Amino acid sequence: MKQTAIRTLVFSLLLTAPAFAQNPPQSTSRTGTTLLVDVDHRPAISLDGEWHTIVDQYSTGIYTLHQELRKDGFFMNAPFDPNGNPQDYNFANAPTLHVPGDWNTQRPELLYYEGPIWYEKDFQYIAAPNTRTFLHVGAANYRTVVWVNTKKVCEHEGGFTPFDCDVTAALHDGNNFVVLSVDSTRIADGVPTLQTDWWNYGGLTRDVSLVTVPSQFIDAYDLHLSRTDHSIIEGYVHVEGASAGTPVTVTIPELQAKVESTVDANSRAAINIPAKSLSLWSPENPKLYAVEISSGPDRIEDSIGFRTIETRGTEILLNGQPVFLRGVSIHAEAPYRTGRAYSEKDVETLLGWAKELGCNYVRLAHYPHDERMTRAADRLGLMVWAEIPDYWALQFDNPAVLAKSKQQLAEMIRRDRDKASIILWSVANETPNTEARTKYLTAMVDLAHQLDPTRLVTAALLVRTEKTATGSNKIVDDPLGKALDVIGVNEYIGWYEQHAEGADTTTWEIRYDKPLIMSEWGGDAKAGNHAPSGDTHPALWTEEYQAEIYHHQIAMLNKIPQLRGTSPWILMDFRSARRVNPGLQDNFNRKGLISEQGVKKQAFFVLQKAYKDKTLGKAD
Repeated sequence: MKQTAIRTLVFSLLLTAPAFAQNPPQSTSRTGTTLLVDVDHRPAISLDGEWHTIVDQYSTGIYTLHQELRKDGFFMNAPFDPNGNPQDYNFANAPTLHVPGDWNTQRPELLYYEGPIWYEKDFQYIAAPNTRTFLHVGAANYRTVVWVNTKKVCEHEGGFTPFDCDVTAALHDGNNFVVLSVDSTRIADGVPTLQTDWWNYGGLTRDVSLVTVPSQFIDAYDLHLSRTDHSIIEGYVHVEGASAGTPVTVTIPELQAKVESTVDANSRAAINIPAKSLSLWSPENPKLYAVEISSGPDRIEDSIGFRTIETRGTEILLNGQPVFLRGVSIHAEAPYRTGRAYSEKDVETLLGWAKELGCNYVRLAHYPHDERMTRAADRLGLMVWAEIPDYWALQFDNPAVLAKSKQQLAEMIRRDRDKASIILWSVANETPNTEARTKYLTAMVDLAHQLDPTRLVTAALLVRTEKTATGSNKIVDDPLGKALDVIGVNEYIGWYEQHAEGADTTTWEIRYDKPLIMSEWGGDAKAGNHAPSGDTHPALWTEEYQAEIYHHQIAMLNKIPQLRGTSPWILMDFRSARRVNPGLQDNFNRKGLISEQGVKKQAFFVLQKAYKDKTLGKAD
């Protein structure tokens, strides 16, 4: 059966990095790919909960002492017999970790651990005729290999995007077991690479489930508002395993709209739905419609908002009208308990704070967040900048690394393409201005446009600085800007350069006739660390100095004619192994407007007032 161009691209992106840290085994098992969409709306057997785990720093579970592959590795899950042959593991008696969840914050001794950990879980299963069953992993950081009932079924590289293993042939009725090796070792040819400014949380950090679908099933769809006619919803539905002529039905009950189509030789059905009474999605009106998609025995229900997003000169247009993005950057860091955010409560807290701040937009940095975040953004009316971890100094001259970036971009877009909240796909953050980098990221921009021509593509760039007679001039002329729809810029006047007042004498020269988003700005403050009362020159690290940065930045930003949005760094303090100043950082980046324990700093209220009074940026 032929596949669509998009699917061919996705499934041809093979992993080139090892599944284990040392001389990995070669395998004929397929690479984990994302076949399923809308998993949270499909019937599933949840495998969340307690999993037996073994920390395996020396990869004992896969190699002998002479670095030969073991035939009796931990993936065999052999029962331990105290009277039998010596055995170095026993899952039945091993400690547990909760899934979803990172291992670093579940056991104190694992806080700094980077390496492989084995996960094992037993489950019951009864096969249904004419179906396929997938093991769906929402995310596992960073390299994962999966065995079911001793059979290797797939592997995957990348810590923030979902993947599925077809386990149909490996399952049997009754008791089954699954074993995963998850290796969080940072590698030079990884995406991200060795250096980041966030905690390297390892483990099964998002939901794990068994999903059973008909042998012929809906595996991709895209329904969006036509840019040229807002009374038309257009798109496609792809049915895996379907032959030409297979019927597809799309229904939107609230609009009394129902259309029938058939798939072509590529198993893809074109969809065109008249929708004259459509209420468009926006921050002020985050309208979502129940949408039903069916083909044969398979049926999917989704909640979809319809809107357009485009640029005109230096404007960003939402539903044809100029919009200013009042936002904040957010890491997927859990409030209060810390660790990787994954729960509805985490999402409710983080996005609730963003709404309280007065945001209509959030930058989800620096990697795809849990799907709960984008679902909630749809409901709350928060526009989203979604990003992959092409971060800092990747091996931009390495084609294998480019393939990994492309895979992660494709997986992110595939999961979230029907989220109305997402208006920007970001392909990079703070990368060096080199010829190799520009070629690499231009290819990423082209791929994003190819996979999803309905959204804007951006990246967070760095700027050049020239001294002037009165201060400094910031020049935005990164050659990557030629390929981008929207220019993102990170700057830290008042923290990494100059004092807060330096913003007053800084001018900006934007050499592209495109919208500009100040994607990062700000400075650190330890919550509760205050300057003496009446101090007109507060010291660094105090809440007062952080607030001063925000006051001066807001005044400067309002002088940039092309500015169409901001997402200062960052909503909440987050763990980072780079930040080691004792008593102030203690392994936390302190640029948050809120502490990791939910304490709002003075700068929170400075930005809140500017957003709610609409005194920052061009009024929309």
